[in-house]
Amino acid sequence: MRVIDVIQGTPEWLAHRMGKRNASDAPAMMGCTPNKSRGDLVRELATGVAPEFSDFVQRRILDKGHEFERLARPLAEEFAGEEFSPLSAVADEDPRYAASFDGIDFAETVSWEHKRLNADLRAVMVPGCTGADLPLMYQVQMEHQCLVSKVERVLFTASDWDGDELLDIRHCWYTPNPKLRAQVMAGWEQLNKDVAAYRESPPEPAAPVVAAPVDTLPAVAVQLQGNLAVVSNLDKVAVAVRGFIDGMVAKPATDQEFADAEAECKALKKGEDAMKAAVANALAQVSDVEAFTRTANDLADLMRTTRLAREKLVTAEKDARKAALVQDAQAALDSAVADLNRQMGANWLPRQNAGFGEAIKGLKSLDSMRDKLAVALSNAKLEATTRAHTLTLNRDLLRGDGQDWIALFPDFPTVGTKEPEDFQALAALRISQHRQAEAARLDKERERIRAEEEAKAKREADEALRKQLAEAEAKVQANIAEAKQAGVVDATLLDNLSAVHKDLTADVISDIDARRVIGEAKASAAQIEGDTVTLGQLNALLAPIRIDAAGLADLGFTPSATVKAAKHYRAGDVPRICNALIQHLQGVLVTA
Repeated sequence: MRVIDVIQGTPEWLAHRMGKRNASDAPAMMGCTPNKSRGDLVRELATGVAPEFSDFVQRRILDKGHEFERLARPLAEEFAGEEFSPLSAVADEDPRYAASFDGIDFAETVSWEHKRLNADLRAVMVPGCTGADLPLMYQVQMEHQCLVSKVERVLFTASDWDGDELLDIRHCWYTPNPKLRAQVMAGWEQLNKDVAAYRESPPEPAAPVVAAPVDTLPAVAVQLQGNLAVVSNLDKVAVAVRGFIDGMVAKPATDQEFADAEAECKALKKGEDAMKAAVANALAQVSDVEAFTRTANDLADLMRTTRLAREKLVTAEKDARKAALVQDAQAALDSAVADLNRQMGANWLPRQNAGFGEAIKGLKSLDSMRDKLAVALSNAKLEATTRAHTLTLNRDLLRGDGQDWIALFPDFPTVGTKEPEDFQALAALRISQHRQAEAARLDKERERIRAEEEAKAKREADEALRKQLAEAEAKVQANIAEAKQAGVVDATLLDNLSAVHKDLTADVISDIDARRVIGEAKASAAQIEGDTVTLGQLNALLAPIRIDAAGLADLGFTPSATVKAAKHYRAGDVPRICNALIQHLQGVLVTA
């Protein structure tokens, strides 16, 4: 914090405040104070024209507030156990942020803020309350002060005095709120954009919209004379009514014209009632006044239909303009969200419904609607900007060490809005789970390769053994044939010896083939994902041999489950099924 050597309220102090982001303006910037609208603050900063206060406001409100502050200071110092000095300062990191303090201690760790005690503060400043219980407008101002000064806490005091006599005083402690501070800083950034975009000429201070004077329609005078002649000014009234109606604005557009139209409708209603009363008065005097009654009723109907159409037009026009204002605000928000998505390079922010229609519910004038929508739009933009900032921070957390883990977050638009600390914990969990799964996959792949190499080595060894057995068989049979030809040994004995040797060789080769088939079945079963294998998958492994559920049942294997029409068998039984098939085929070979 850098202290500025100016006295609050002096021309030098006012000059220092120009162009700064002042703590006292922060509530208006956030649209949370009834004392100044956000639109007025934008206009003031854009034009440089500050509002002037009347002598009454200066004397009865501002000066009295300063007097209450002076009287409450020693009581606040006694309560806090600190000595407070008023000063003005700007933030070290960003001198655009400025604040004027009612008081701050020597160590610059505790500050003091005083307000006049009002009904709202009485309601919340009860025993045990904290700064978080205060209305938002006070929290925003103190959070801005904490941003400038880096104090650890703020003593908030509200007091009421009658002269020098204390009527009531209340205290509570406010501690810095990082989340609110981020909103305040983002709010100032948005306000600067709105100030830069301000192009309208500064309007005159708006007076309350009051309908222009509306001519009162003449009352109908009726007097029935003894000769039953109707004496009235109905012809003059007819001219006045039609002239009045012709002088109406066809389609009101401004607040003034809407007010005039509503006043005109009231005048027509009054004239309509007066016409009905005149008719009733005439009928009370004589029964045969058909001409007078018809004309009077026609005029009453004319005024009534005109009034109803006018009221309907006013309502429709107001609804249309209200809808247009809401649509314009939504379009501006949509554009801001689209810009944020372009900056992030991804459509992570969905279209937001800021409740603009609800924000202007119950408002009558277009100006009040525009101001309320401006605040709602600013808050919605602030929320979108804050979410985009969080998404950007969390997106950066997924990059590092030459890797990008965004693929693990298909739900990033949702989970990416978590606080960075929470998101970092979630990211660490998912990355750890991914690494464990990847390590398991690599282990499985290495095991598959090892098994394939082992099976290959076994096949090669079996093939070499088959070759050796075939060569040995050929050699034995050649020797037997040679002995048989020489007649040295009995031919029948040699034939039996030849047959026995062939059977032994065939048995050994059959065992080799069985081991190969079982090994291949085990390898195939290892590649099957899941705990079960369907009958179709099993036949694909055994091709060209095919077997059905009945055949498997004969071999002692039943389905572990049936899903729709597909029968599922335990994957771990595949090697045993192959072995049972081999034994069955060997049994058939022996008996054949």
